[in-house]
Amino acid sequence: MDYTPDAGSITMFSTTWCGYCRRLKSQLDAKGIGYTEINIEEVEGTAELVETLNGGNQTVPTVLFNDGSSATNPSLAEVQNRVAA
Repeated sequence: MDYTPDAGSITMFSTTWCGYCRRLKSQLDAKGIGYTEINIEEVEGTAELVETLNGGNQTVPTVLFNDGSSATNPSLAEVQNRVAA
């Protein structure tokens, strides 16, 4: 499945218990940046995708950008810059 987001938004792989995920979501909401959240514990195959993007680790939040690149636990500033590019 292709999880590449539309321009101007991101796909964020997360878990329900991840504090860093909750923080990034609240920051994105406050700035009006659109995102699709995918829980890697609930959506089959996504934990393996996150492992592939992170050298074998299931680190969240992992963010996928429109250009196909990704970032692990990015700052709000990084997300804003990369979404605007």
